[in-house]
Amino acid sequence: MIEFWLLAGLLLVAALGFLLVPLVRGRKAQTEEDRTALNVTLYQERMAELEKQAAANVLTAEQLQAGKDEAARELLADTDGLQAKGTTVLGRQVPIIIALLVPLMGYGMYLHWGAIGDVERTVDMVENQPKSIEEMTARLENSLKEDPNSAEGWYFLGRTYMAQERASEAAKAFERSIELSSRDPALLGQWAQALYFASDKQWTEQLQSITDEALKADPEEATSLGLLGIAAFEEGRFNDAIGYWEKLVAVLPPEDPSRAAIQGGIERARAQINPDAQAPAVAGADQAGPQSAGPQSAEPETAGPQTAATDSAAKLNVKVSLAADLKDKVQPGDSVFVFARAVSGPPMPLAVKRMTVADLPAEVSLSDADAMMPMLKISGFKQVQLVARISRSGNAREGEWVGQSEPLNNDTAELQQLTINTADTQVQ
Repeated sequence: MIEFWLLAGLLLVAALGFLLVPLVRGRKAQTEEDRTALNVTLYQERMAELEKQAAANVLTAEQLQAGKDEAARELLADTDGLQAKGTTVLGRQVPIIIALLVPLMGYGMYLHWGAIGDVERTVDMVENQPKSIEEMTARLENSLKEDPNSAEGWYFLGRTYMAQERASEAAKAFERSIELSSRDPALLGQWAQALYFASDKQWTEQLQSITDEALKADPEEATSLGLLGIAAFEEGRFNDAIGYWEKLVAVLPPEDPSRAAIQGGIERARAQINPDAQAPAVAGADQAGPQSAGPQSAEPETAGPQTAATDSAAKLNVKVSLAADLKDKVQPGDSVFVFARAVSGPPMPLAVKRMTVADLPAEVSLSDADAMMPMLKISGFKQVQLVARISRSGNAREGEWVGQSEPLNNDTAELQQLTINTADTQVQ
């Protein structure tokens, strides 16, 4: 902020220069005028003195005329250019008043129309970058308390909520951003996606209306196309799913890494229509990460048609235990959710198992058979993370205590040890 005010001060000094320099010049011209007036008075006195000397016969007629000519030449030399300089002289009071008003008016106008708050928040964000997504969320929430009419702030808060699997809150944030800005097709797609996951993947007339509006404004809006494909697949409308995903593939850049995943989803839909036909493998699909065409876009996150061998390979074994110092802080009936999620990809879990604290320690297996959505499976993501959460309310998205593993490959065969030992709000 010091640099900002220094720059503002330099600009103010430059502006005052245009006002005060003419004033200084005017004072100099006034001084010259006063000196010239004095010279005229001296000239008149000298002429009177010459006349007296001529009357007293001290000067001859020729000497009198020579004296007058000499006095006249000196006066002309002193007053030469006076008229040209006098036309540039400004009044003394007006420039001074304006010079005082300029900084005051500039400061007041900036307070009214400026964005000093945004500048300070941006500088703070750059200099003190958040260390976790929870800290980022808290900053965005505090920022919106100070400036609740920031459309960009609500948009980024919605994105952050989606990354934390808080789809319901994300939907409200996206809706608020739309109210404050415009019904941009990409933003409509983000809103529809959040509403879809907030309603447990139940398609509604509101979602249809939002996606229709987005695609009417932009027929190539990626998030809406991907979301419509997922909804159609979930409802068994495989031809519709293929149609939406083929449109999505057509608008993605050739180098987009999500093309293989989407193509894999198309092949899976075709396999559902014709189970007897063997779906061709998608080249490079097993290496394709869960990338999307846009931030948090709803697309078929799959690495291609999964065979029985692939499904059996994508199986993770984990032993879940409770830290000793937490045994007195939990109850036997508290729910325990064990799930796998993509390291880089959608925030929702890929596979989930549920038990209670009374069952701990326990060994569980997570595989494609435990997938929450047909298009989101462990085998579709190269690296995943294991998480175990204790939730007294029975909500898998939030709880009291949690444990998580380091990223690991989806085909890891070794038994993973997972200890619940951290307060849920401290997880990054």
